[in-house]
Amino acid sequence: MSRAQDKPALRDLPDIRLLVLDVDGTLTDGRIAMGDEGEVCKFFSVKDGLGIQMLAAAGIRLAVITGRRSRIVERRVAELPIDHLVQGCSNKPAALKELCVGLGIPLAETAFMGDDLNDLAAMALCGLSACPADAARDVWNAADYVADAEGGRGAVRAFAEDYLRAKGLWADAARRRFGAEVED
Repeated sequence: MSRAQDKPALRDLPDIRLLVLDVDGTLTDGRIAMGDEGEVCKFFSVKDGLGIQMLAAAGIRLAVITGRRSRIVERRVAELPIDHLVQGCSNKPAALKELCVGLGIPLAETAFMGDDLNDLAAMALCGLSACPADAARDVWNAADYVADAEGGRGAVRAFAEDYLRAKGLWADAARRRFGAEVED
């Protein structure tokens, strides 16, 4: 039995208007290549990018809150329909609350996807919490949804597809974003 099957069905979880993502270990596989000049590369999944596009096509806003600062993350976020990027954040719950107030979206209509201990407090504030399959044990235990994919290897895509299909939004989002005819 997969970890995701141990959790409540997504259709029974709250509707969300905002998904907030962590970066290292969630949008990436958690590896950071460092050279003499500092950070050289991070590994992102194009599948996660498509999942993000599908969420946006379904009308769900997207944001990133991360503890590190990275030009690489700025570039990746600029390629995607992510409205807000908060970097160098040492207090993710405070940043999350500020973001929700600014957008006029209640925390109960917000989801947070993270992978490690520094994400737990922000996840606990939201109506829906999610994590990659390889998240830290405490995060996995606290999450409402656990993806079948690992961080940086399609975890965000898995969440997007599972959530949108469960809510009956997948087919409409695919039609709007890509002109594709698919079933929910």
